[in-house]
Amino acid sequence: MSTRAQRLDPVVRDRLVCPQDLGELIDAGDELYNPRLRIAYAIDELGIPDMLIDDARSVSDDEHRAFTAAAGE
Repeated sequence: MSTRAQRLDPVVRDRLVCPQDLGELIDAGDELYNPRLRIAYAIDELGIPDMLIDDARSVSDDEHRAFTAAAGE
């Protein structure tokens, strides 16, 4: 089964960046993750990323390690 991040349209996904630092995001299951700021942006059930800065959630050290390890960083 694929994740919401994997199901994003590739053209859209290639253009999505973090609205705070304009950097690259990592696919993290049902979220897009910024490892530099350690914040995650949710992707809803319809596959729409919530890229609002105020809606981003902070990520714990354990989640950060898991996300970056899965992404090969």
